[in-house]
Amino acid sequence: MDGPSRDELGARLSRANSKQLLELVAGTRGLTPRQVYRVLRNPYVTAEAIEALLGVRGLLASYQVRSAIARHRRTPETVALRFISGLYWRDLLEITVDMRISPAVRRVAEKYLVRRLGRLTLGEKIAIARRAAADVMSHLLKDPSLHVIKALLQNPRMTEAVLLPMIASESTMPRVLDLVAGDPRWATRYEIRLALCRNTRSPFRVILDLLPALRRQDLATIARQESHSSVIKQRADELLAASRIGARGERG
Repeated sequence: MDGPSRDELGARLSRANSKQLLELVAGTRGLTPRQVYRVLRNPYVTAEAIEALLGVRGLLASYQVRSAIARHRRTPETVALRFISGLYWRDLLEITVDMRISPAVRRVAEKYLVRRLGRLTLGEKIAIARRAAADVMSHLLKDPSLHVIKALLQNPRMTEAVLLPMIASESTMPRVLDLVAGDPRWATRYEIRLALCRNTRSPFRVILDLLPALRRQDLATIARQESHSSVIKQRADELLAASRIGARGERG
Protein backbone atom coordinates (compact mmCIF):
# COMPACT_ATOMS: atom_id res chain seq x y z
CA MET A 1 0.00 0.00 0.00
CA ASP A 2 1.36 3.43 -0.92
CA GLY A 3 2.34 5.82 1.84
CA PRO A 4 0.58 9.12 2.46
CA SER A 5 0.98 11.93 -0.05
CA ARG A 6 3.08 14.95 0.84
CA ASP A 7 -0.03 16.96 1.68
CA GLU A 8 -1.44 14.16 3.81
CA LEU A 9 1.85 13.70 5.65
CA GLY A 10 2.12 17.43 6.24
CA ALA A 11 -1.37 17.50 7.74
CA ARG A 12 -0.56 14.56 10.01
CA LEU A 13 2.67 16.21 11.15
CA SER A 14 0.72 19.34 12.07
CA ARG A 15 -2.04 17.50 13.99
CA ALA A 16 0.03 14.82 15.74
CA ASN A 17 0.55 14.67 19.49
CA SER A 18 4.09 14.28 20.83
CA LYS A 19 4.16 10.47 20.60
CA GLN A 20 2.63 10.37 17.12
CA LEU A 21 4.99 13.10 15.93
CA LEU A 22 8.07 11.19 17.06
CA GLU A 23 6.79 8.05 15.34
CA LEU A 24 6.12 9.93 12.11
CA VAL A 25 9.56 11.54 12.04
CA ALA A 26 11.36 8.30 12.91
CA GLY A 27 9.27 6.22 10.52
CA THR A 28 9.42 8.44 7.43
CA ARG A 29 12.29 7.85 5.02
CA GLY A 30 12.38 11.30 3.55
CA LEU A 31 11.08 14.63 4.76
CA THR A 32 11.08 17.86 2.80
CA PRO A 33 12.12 21.17 4.37
CA ARG A 34 8.46 22.23 4.31
CA GLN A 35 7.51 19.13 6.29
CA VAL A 36 10.28 19.86 8.77
CA TYR A 37 8.73 23.29 9.37
CA ARG A 38 5.43 21.51 10.08
CA VAL A 39 7.22 19.41 12.67
CA LEU A 40 8.86 22.40 14.32
CA ARG A 41 5.64 24.42 14.36
CA ASN A 42 3.71 21.61 16.03
CA PRO A 43 3.07 22.73 19.64
CA TYR A 44 3.72 19.17 20.85
CA VAL A 45 7.15 18.81 19.26
CA THR A 46 9.72 17.40 21.71
CA ALA A 47 13.49 17.40 21.91
CA GLU A 48 13.39 13.72 20.93
CA ALA A 49 11.46 14.49 17.74
CA ILE A 50 13.90 17.24 16.83
CA GLU A 51 16.85 14.91 17.42
CA ALA A 52 15.14 12.33 15.19
CA LEU A 53 15.17 14.88 12.35
CA LEU A 54 18.95 14.71 12.35
CA GLY A 55 18.80 11.11 11.18
CA VAL A 56 16.78 11.88 8.04
CA ARG A 57 19.13 11.43 5.11
CA GLY A 58 20.06 14.60 3.23
CA LEU A 59 17.90 16.86 5.36
CA LEU A 60 20.74 18.76 6.99
CA ALA A 61 22.12 19.76 3.60
CA SER A 62 19.49 22.52 3.67
CA TYR A 63 20.65 25.72 5.38
CA GLN A 64 17.04 26.65 6.13
CA VAL A 65 16.55 23.36 8.00
CA ARG A 66 19.75 23.75 10.03
CA SER A 67 18.79 27.32 10.89
CA ALA A 68 15.23 26.40 11.88
CA ILE A 69 16.47 23.59 14.13
CA ALA A 70 19.12 25.80 15.77
CA ARG A 71 16.56 28.54 16.47
CA HIS A 72 13.90 26.29 17.99
CA ARG A 73 13.42 26.67 21.73
CA ARG A 74 13.08 22.91 22.28
CA THR A 75 16.17 21.91 20.38
CA PRO A 76 18.68 20.29 22.77
CA GLU A 77 21.66 22.56 23.47
CA THR A 78 24.16 20.08 22.04
CA VAL A 79 22.23 19.96 18.78
CA ALA A 80 21.76 23.73 18.47
CA LEU A 81 25.44 24.37 19.19
CA ARG A 82 26.43 22.14 16.26
CA PHE A 83 24.89 24.61 13.83
CA ILE A 84 25.59 28.00 15.42
CA SER A 85 28.95 28.69 13.79
CA GLY A 86 27.53 28.25 10.29
CA LEU A 87 24.56 30.59 10.66
CA TYR A 88 24.17 33.93 8.92
CA TRP A 89 24.16 37.06 11.06
CA ARG A 90 20.37 37.50 10.81
CA ASP A 91 19.75 34.06 12.30
CA LEU A 92 22.39 34.59 14.97
CA LEU A 93 20.63 37.83 15.91
CA GLU A 94 17.28 36.04 16.18
CA ILE A 95 18.80 33.53 18.59
CA THR A 96 20.42 36.18 20.79
CA VAL A 97 17.14 38.03 21.37
CA ASP A 98 14.86 35.01 21.83
CA MET A 99 14.51 34.51 25.59
CA ARG A 100 12.89 31.12 25.03
CA ILE A 101 16.21 29.71 23.82
CA SER A 102 18.65 28.46 26.46
CA PRO A 103 21.16 31.03 27.81
CA ALA A 104 24.10 28.81 26.78
CA VAL A 105 22.98 28.79 23.14
CA ARG A 106 22.29 32.55 23.20
CA ARG A 107 25.77 33.25 24.59
CA VAL A 108 27.47 31.25 21.86
CA ALA A 109 25.34 32.95 19.21
CA GLU A 110 26.35 36.34 20.66
CA LYS A 111 30.02 35.34 20.47
CA TYR A 112 29.78 34.46 16.79
CA LEU A 113 27.70 37.53 16.00
CA VAL A 114 30.28 39.81 17.64
CA ARG A 115 33.03 38.12 15.61
CA ARG A 116 31.16 38.95 12.41
CA LEU A 117 30.62 42.65 13.20
CA GLY A 118 33.91 43.77 11.66
CA ARG A 119 32.99 42.19 8.32
CA LEU A 120 29.46 43.57 8.07
CA THR A 121 28.29 46.58 6.11
CA LEU A 122 27.11 49.76 7.79
CA GLY A 123 23.50 48.93 6.95
CA GLU A 124 23.82 45.46 8.48
CA LYS A 125 25.32 46.85 11.68
CA ILE A 126 22.52 49.41 11.94
CA ALA A 127 19.96 46.60 11.57
CA ILE A 128 21.66 44.68 14.38
CA ALA A 129 21.96 47.78 16.57
CA ARG A 130 18.21 48.34 16.46
CA ARG A 131 17.46 44.93 18.02
CA ALA A 132 20.62 43.60 19.66
CA ALA A 133 20.83 42.29 23.21
CA ALA A 134 23.12 43.81 25.86
CA ASP A 135 26.42 42.04 25.11
CA VAL A 136 26.25 42.78 21.39
CA MET A 137 25.21 46.39 22.10
CA SER A 138 28.29 46.86 24.29
CA HIS A 139 30.51 46.02 21.31
CA LEU A 140 28.53 48.16 18.87
CA LEU A 141 28.83 51.17 21.19
CA LYS A 142 32.51 51.27 20.13
CA ASP A 143 31.56 51.65 16.47
CA PRO A 144 32.76 54.94 14.91
CA SER A 145 29.55 55.49 12.95
CA LEU A 146 27.00 57.86 14.45
CA HIS A 147 24.32 55.99 12.50
CA VAL A 148 25.09 52.84 14.50
CA ILE A 149 25.10 54.74 17.80
CA LYS A 150 21.79 56.41 16.96
CA ALA A 151 20.24 53.01 16.22
CA LEU A 152 21.53 51.70 19.56
CA LEU A 153 19.98 54.62 21.43
CA GLN A 154 16.63 53.72 19.86
CA ASN A 155 16.95 50.03 20.73
CA PRO A 156 14.22 49.18 23.30
CA ARG A 157 16.67 46.79 25.00
CA MET A 158 19.16 49.57 25.72
CA THR A 159 19.58 50.32 29.43
CA GLU A 160 21.54 52.83 31.50
CA ALA A 161 23.78 49.99 32.68
CA VAL A 162 24.86 49.30 29.08
CA LEU A 163 25.10 52.95 28.04
CA LEU A 164 26.84 54.52 31.03
CA PRO A 165 30.30 52.89 30.59
CA MET A 166 30.50 54.34 27.08
CA ILE A 167 29.47 57.81 28.29
CA ALA A 168 31.98 57.69 31.13
CA SER A 169 34.88 56.58 28.93
CA GLU A 170 37.49 59.21 28.09
CA SER A 171 38.01 57.43 24.76
CA THR A 172 34.46 58.16 23.56
CA MET A 173 34.33 60.70 20.75
CA PRO A 174 32.81 64.10 21.59
CA ARG A 175 30.35 63.80 18.68
CA VAL A 176 29.00 60.57 20.20
CA LEU A 177 28.53 62.25 23.60
CA ASP A 178 26.84 65.16 21.83
CA LEU A 179 24.47 62.69 20.15
CA VAL A 180 23.52 61.14 23.51
CA ALA A 181 22.98 64.59 25.04
CA GLY A 182 20.51 65.44 22.28
CA ASP A 183 18.58 62.19 22.44
CA PRO A 184 15.07 62.76 23.85
CA ARG A 185 14.94 59.33 25.49
CA TRP A 186 18.24 59.51 27.35
CA ALA A 187 18.98 63.21 27.87
CA THR A 188 16.32 63.49 30.58
CA ARG A 189 17.85 60.77 32.78
CA TYR A 190 19.83 62.13 35.68
CA GLU A 191 22.62 59.53 35.68
CA ILE A 192 23.17 60.08 31.97
CA ARG A 193 23.34 63.86 32.47
CA LEU A 194 25.78 63.46 35.32
CA ALA A 195 28.05 61.13 33.34
CA LEU A 196 28.06 63.57 30.42
CA CYS A 197 29.04 66.43 32.74
CA ARG A 198 31.82 64.46 34.39
CA ASN A 199 33.38 63.35 31.10
CA THR A 200 35.91 65.94 29.95
CA ARG A 201 35.40 64.75 26.37
CA SER A 202 31.86 66.10 26.35
CA PRO A 203 31.52 69.32 24.32
CA PHE A 204 31.61 72.50 26.42
CA ARG A 205 28.11 73.59 25.47
CA VAL A 206 26.72 70.18 26.45
CA ILE A 207 28.24 70.39 29.93
CA LEU A 208 27.26 74.03 30.41
CA ASP A 209 23.68 73.26 29.38
CA LEU A 210 23.41 70.31 31.77
CA LEU A 211 25.17 71.70 34.85
CA PRO A 212 22.16 73.71 36.16
CA ALA A 213 20.15 70.49 36.48
CA LEU A 214 22.70 68.75 38.74
CA ARG A 215 22.38 68.28 42.49
CA ARG A 216 24.61 70.29 44.80
CA GLN A 217 26.84 67.36 45.78
CA ASP A 218 27.47 66.59 42.11
CA LEU A 219 28.19 70.23 41.31
CA ALA A 220 30.72 70.21 44.15
CA THR A 221 32.40 67.10 42.72
CA ILE A 222 32.71 68.68 39.26
CA ALA A 223 34.00 71.94 40.74
CA ARG A 224 36.85 69.94 42.32
CA GLN A 225 37.52 67.72 39.29
CA GLU A 226 41.13 68.41 38.29
CA SER A 227 40.69 67.13 34.73
CA HIS A 228 37.97 69.67 33.92
CA SER A 229 38.74 73.08 32.46
CA SER A 230 38.68 76.18 34.65
CA VAL A 231 35.59 77.40 32.78
CA ILE A 232 33.58 74.31 33.71
CA LYS A 233 34.78 74.29 37.32
CA GLN A 234 34.04 77.99 37.73
CA ARG A 235 30.52 77.55 36.34
CA ALA A 236 29.89 74.61 38.70
CA ASP A 237 31.11 76.77 41.60
CA GLU A 238 28.78 79.60 40.59
CA LEU A 239 25.78 77.28 40.42
CA LEU A 240 26.73 75.72 43.73
CA ALA A 241 27.00 79.13 45.41
CA ALA A 242 23.66 80.20 43.94
CA SER A 243 21.97 77.05 45.22
CA ARG A 244 23.34 77.66 48.73
CA ILE A 245 22.03 81.22 48.71
CA GLY A 246 18.65 79.95 47.52
CA ALA A 247 18.60 77.30 50.22
CA ARG A 248 19.34 79.91 52.93
CA GLY A 249 16.62 82.13 51.55
CA GLU A 250 14.09 79.31 51.74
CA ARG A 251 15.05 78.58 55.36
CA GLY A 252 14.78 82.28 56.22
